[in-house]
Amino acid sequence: MTIPQDRLRNFSIIAHIDHGKSTLADRLLELTHTIDARQMTSQVLDSMDLEREKGITIKARAVRLEYTARDGLTYGLNLIDTPGHVDFAYEVSHSLQACEGAILVVDATQGIEAQTLANVHLALRENLTLIPVINKIDLPSADPDTIMDELENVLAIPREEVILASAKEGTGVVDILEAIVERIPAPKGDPAAPVQGLIFDSHYDAYKGVIVYVRLAAGTLRSTEPIQLMASGAQAEPLELGVFRPQLVPVKQLVAGEVGYVATGLKNVREAQVGDTLTTQALSAARSTRSCGRRSTSCTSTTPASPSSQKARWRSASGSAAGSSDCCTWRSSRSDWSESIPWTSSLPRPRSSTT
Repeated sequence: MTIPQDRLRNFSIIAHIDHGKSTLADRLLELTHTIDARQMTSQVLDSMDLEREKGITIKARAVRLEYTARDGLTYGLNLIDTPGHVDFAYEVSHSLQACEGAILVVDATQGIEAQTLANVHLALRENLTLIPVINKIDLPSADPDTIMDELENVLAIPREEVILASAKEGTGVVDILEAIVERIPAPKGDPAAPVQGLIFDSHYDAYKGVIVYVRLAAGTLRSTEPIQLMASGAQAEPLELGVFRPQLVPVKQLVAGEVGYVATGLKNVREAQVGDTLTTQALSAARSTRSCGRRSTSCTSTTPASPSSQKARWRSASGSAAGSSDCCTWRSSRSDWSESIPWTSSLPRPRSSTT
């Protein structure tokens, strides 16, 4: 079903290892009937054997939930899952950039730990709305009152904002869904503006090529429109657009604020890297023409920007990007962001593959 932008919510779940992030995701899927009860298994979003064996999310996933809230309206909740280990902080940062909010899960028996703080700092850098949840309150050793004191003293989170839950038993999960609807702001972005989409993840399919996971910040992307990736310069005719349920479900278009996928047909994953900006070929050509027209020196072609310049900053996306000559500037959908955020200072760097 088509859900208007003001009833969309984009969020992640962040937590220390073994604090119940994957179990909470399972309960959200179950309660919103995203997955049939007969197909429900533990760690639904952890599809790799190693993830299930170790209990740690390695590959980020995305899934769209449809939830009918207490106000009687149906909301589209885009859960953008994050890797569960501290070594994946770089990947976590990309997932958080596609969100307006995050559920912070803290174990009722263990309290705040190192990765809890690291994830909170990442979320605050992205100006996300945090929903604090104390999980595992069903355990005999649970001490939620002490953990609420920790949250208040260490992270300055008021006690009245904390939700007590047991993801295993389903306690408090409805309250979490209601908090997502009430506290996390709806995404911004003009559907009539030029297309701008952040690639926050991808995977390769033998039949559809590189499938990029996109958070659309502005514009309306249609399945019939040729696309271009601004950093790599790669162009493609999309084979398919869709949303995650959590399986791939094709749709005719993606609108500003939505999270979905684009099957590009590209055969090289280097042409569609995480952090790149997806737009349409028509917009790219128009920008190239304007850019060349403004320069008095020779300008016979437009060279695609390097990934480093693409990642230079991600600013507010209200349509002013369409007239900018810097075609490799990401503009956030958050209207309250007025200042550019340099990636070099705000995000962790990926570790070298040679070490």
